[in-house]
Amino acid sequence: MKSAEMLQTATTERRRVAGLDGIRGLAALFVVFHHVWLLSFPGFPRDTGPGWASWMIYGHFAVVVFIVLSGFSLALSPARNGWRLDSLSGFARRRAWRILPPYWAAVAFSLVIAWTLVPQPEQGVPTAKSVLVYGLLLQDVFGSPSPNGALWSIAVEAQLYVVFPLLLPVLRRMGALVMVGAVTAVVVAVGLLAPVVPAVGALMRLTPQFAALFALGMAGAGVVRLRRRVPLQWLALAALLPVLALIVVNGSMWTVANLYWIDLIIGPATVLLLAAVATGRPRPLVWLLDTPPVRSLGSFSYSLYLIHAPIVVNVHALLIAPRMEQGVPAFLVCLAVAVPVTVVAARLFAAVFELPFTRNRTPAALRARFSRKPAKTDRN
Repeated sequence: MKSAEMLQTATTERRRVAGLDGIRGLAALFVVFHHVWLLSFPGFPRDTGPGWASWMIYGHFAVVVFIVLSGFSLALSPARNGWRLDSLSGFARRRAWRILPPYWAAVAFSLVIAWTLVPQPEQGVPTAKSVLVYGLLLQDVFGSPSPNGALWSIAVEAQLYVVFPLLLPVLRRMGALVMVGAVTAVVVAVGLLAPVVPAVGALMRLTPQFAALFALGMAGAGVVRLRRRVPLQWLALAALLPVLALIVVNGSMWTVANLYWIDLIIGPATVLLLAAVATGRPRPLVWLLDTPPVRSLGSFSYSLYLIHAPIVVNVHALLIAPRMEQGVPAFLVCLAVAVPVTVVAARLFAAVFELPFTRNRTPAALRARFSRKPAKTDRN
C-alpha cells in the first residue's frame, strides 16, 4: 500500500508545474476580495470605493485566468505526447472525478445556506428548478434563482471540457495558429453579430469569449516543446500594459460594459505569463508562487472558489450589515472576518470533498485508501 501511494505521489509531483497552483490560489482569493468589495460599496459597475481598492472591482478577470489556465494545464500532457490524449474515456472519467464531487457538495451546501439563512443578493430563494439546473451544470443555459453567485463559471468549464478533445486534432494537424485563429474568428463573429441578430445574441449567455481563451491556453502548453529560451515574462508584460492602460483611462463602467472584448485582449498576456511561469521565469515570482502558504492555498483553490460566495454573503448580512453602514469601515471589517473564515471553511470542505479525489485519482484508489487494501491499476 505504501509503495503504491509513494508511486502515485511521485507521479503527481512530476506532473505538477511549479507556480501554477499558486496562481490558482491567488486568483481564487482575488474573487473572494471582489465579492467583499461588491457587498461593501453600492453601484457596481460604478467604482464607489476608495482608490486603493479599485482593483478589487475586477474580480471577473480571475475567471479569465482560470479559463486560460484550465486549457493550459489540460494540454500540458498531450503537448508532451504529440498533442494526443491517452484515452478519451479516461479523460472524461478523470475530469468528472476531479470536478463533480466537490461541485455537487458545494451546490448542496449553497442550497442549505440559501434556504436556512440568507440567499444570494438579488436572487431570491432557490427553487426545485434551481436544484435541477445547477445539479446538471446547465445554469448558463436556463435561468433560475442562483444558490451561489460563483457557480456560473463551472458550467462554462464543463462545456469546454467537451470541446477540448475536438480541438486537439486541429492543433496536432494544423498547428496552434490555425486552431486558435479559427476559434477566435467564430468568437469575434458572435460578438459582432450579437447586438443585431437576436439568435446570435442568445449565445452570449454561454460567454463564448471563454472558448477563445481556453483555446489560447491549450496552445500555450506548447511551451514544453520549445528548444530554446524565450523572454516570455517580458512579452507578457508588453501584452498586459496596453490593456491596463485601457482600463485605467476608461474606468470601470466602460470596462464592465466591454468585458467580452477586454477578456479577449487580456488573454495573450495571461497565457504568456503562464508559459513564462511554466518555464521558471521570472524566478522571484515562481519562488513566491511555490512557497508553502501560496502553494497550499492553490491546493484547495477549487473549494475556495466553490463555497466562498454563500459564506461572504452571510457574514456580511448577519454580522456586518446590522452593525455598520456600507463604506470603508464595513469593507475592512468584512475583509478581516470573511476572508479568514472563508479560507478555513474551504480548507475543511476540501479535506472531505476535494483533496481525497485529487490524491486518489480513481474510485479504486479511494476505496483502497479507506479499506487499507491495494488498489488495482487503472490503465486508462
